[in-house]
Amino acid sequence: MEPEPGQVAVVTGAASGIGLAMARRFAAEGLKVVLADVEEGALAKAADDLRADGAVVHARVVDVGERSEVQALAEDAYDTFGAVHVLCNNAGVGSGAEGRMWEHDPNDWKWAFAVNVWGVFHGIQAFVPRMLAAGEPGHVVNTSSGDGGIAPLPTASVYAVTKAAVVTVTESLYAHLKAEHARVGASVLFPGPHMLRTGLWESHRNRPARYAKEKPRKTPYRSLDQWEAAMRAAGREVEFTPVEEVAELVLDGIRADRFWLLPRSEHSDAQIRARARSMLDRANPAYLENFILD
Repeated sequence: MEPEPGQVAVVTGAASGIGLAMARRFAAEGLKVVLADVEEGALAKAADDLRADGAVVHARVVDVGERSEVQALAEDAYDTFGAVHVLCNNAGVGSGAEGRMWEHDPNDWKWAFAVNVWGVFHGIQAFVPRMLAAGEPGHVVNTSSGDGGIAPLPTASVYAVTKAAVVTVTESLYAHLKAEHARVGASVLFPGPHMLRTGLWESHRNRPARYAKEKPRKTPYRSLDQWEAAMRAAGREVEFTPVEEVAELVLDGIRADRFWLLPRSEHSDAQIRARARSMLDRANPAYLENFILD
């Protein structure tokens, strides 16, 4: 589809990072934007900043892990603007899991799945039937990650598993839309190709009480700045991709009706080849043996 002035884009996780960058990019094309986020203060600031730049904005506090809240978001978006043409299921969290997989707190899994997987499905179920009924061009973008969506990241296995699920959800959505001969497309987004400065590292600040850890962490959470400093101290160079580049990738992908929103990267391409080769050769996944898990 061709994003055009007057159309409507809904973005979850829109108060900062990739979500806010996508909302800004859509607004720059003249689209009206609906911002959804669980963090009320950051959401209000994001909406005010966009309005100051001339955007038409509607904002709503939403926990995407709650189906009723996403359904209410859809009702609100259609009541406010009468249509939705672009849906970006972008909200995501880390998990804060520690230790080996069998030592993980079950609530780490429950919280990550509630937001990263159920949040995507809730968005699809709340918006896609209305988008199809309208008969207008539309597009759904679901945010995955190379860390799981391309190949497992054993050091963040909970997060990786949820992001792998997002890829399969989106592939299935694509097939269903094609079977309906719909004018609505679907894409899976892999932000990057390098690290991103987003609030994902501090997502524990918004962890609901119902998913509270059953036992305290053994080590304190590390911020992105702390992680970056540790990497540089260890002699490892760290590169960052501006979130604006990710937003541009999304807009270009929607225009081209491109399913894989995957930036070119030697690292990612090597992971894809190694994983595919392991499967085709029926060989053990040697590409997982070099991770430092201690």
